Amino acid sequence: MIFAQREKDRSKLDLITAESKADIDKWVAKYPQNQKQSAVMAALRILQDQNGGYLTNDLIEAVAEYLEMPTIAVYEVATFYSMYELKPVGKHKICVCTNISCMLCGSDTIVGHLQKKLGIKLGETTADGRFTLKEVECLGACVNAPMLQIGHQYYENLTPEKLDQIIDGLD
Repeated sequence: MIFAQREKDRSKLDLITAESKADIDKWVAKYPQNQKQSAVMAALRILQDQNGGYLTNDLIEAVAEYLEMPTIAVYEVATFYSMYELKPVGKHKICVCTNISCMLCGSDTIVGHLQKKLGIKLGETTADGRFTLKEVECLGACVNAPMLQIGHQYYENLTPEKLDQIIDGLD
């Protein structure tokens, strides 16, 4: 019981690598000294990347401790924005925009094609852990709808044929 209490009392900061701390500090430096919590979105992204694409409760708590802010405030950010994942995702997270512009330009065809090709539905990950298919709101590329994002790359003016080339070209 004493060991369990010691583990509970331990700082979460040791979960953040030195490299991640340095990256977070670069973001913190962009804001006034008393506003370090403004780097919360960057800190969450950095730790999500550090952890292979998703955030654990402990990592969210580590961000709160590092930025000296209430844990609930960090949870609010992590659960509000679609770019943060709270469970493991595939190697390639495919974020398909289904907002109005993309919908009017055929995002339903894109989603249907991906679901058939990958054998999963929106919100699921392939059995081999290679792909996660996620529905997202506007990604800001309405002029070239329908579109999707894989990693940091946008793919626009999509057709089923273009999708096949994109998916088949991923490692």
